[in-house]
Amino acid sequence: MHYDDCRLLVEVIVISLALWASGRALVGKEKAKFAEAIWIRVLSLIVGALVQNIMPFAGWLLVLIIWLALVRHFFDTGWVRAFLIAFLAIIIFVVVAVALGLLFGVVLLGFLGF
Repeated sequence: MHYDDCRLLVEVIVISLALWASGRALVGKEKAKFAEAIWIRVLSLIVGALVQNIMPFAGWLLVLIIWLALVRHFFDTGWVRAFLIAFLAIIIFVVVAVALGLLFGVVLLGFLGF
């Protein structure tokens, strides 16, 4: 497996976990399944790549709307709750990324003898 393939797989899993956790918190475990969170992320990557190639500068807004529509569809919720799920997922992702960065930074410093 190539480095970029591994990075993409890890990105899909980590973002799906954040999306799943925020979905469970806001719509419940009956509506927010992990497999659906993976579908949301994979479909948003595919559609996002297509839209960004067609409309490179203004495409981000359309991609955001499509991402919210996917969350709305798969988690069976309204637009406002879909926005809240997406917003909370971003916050969860940033917190986890910072925590992992700090953890790996401290571990690396330990290995280097600092």
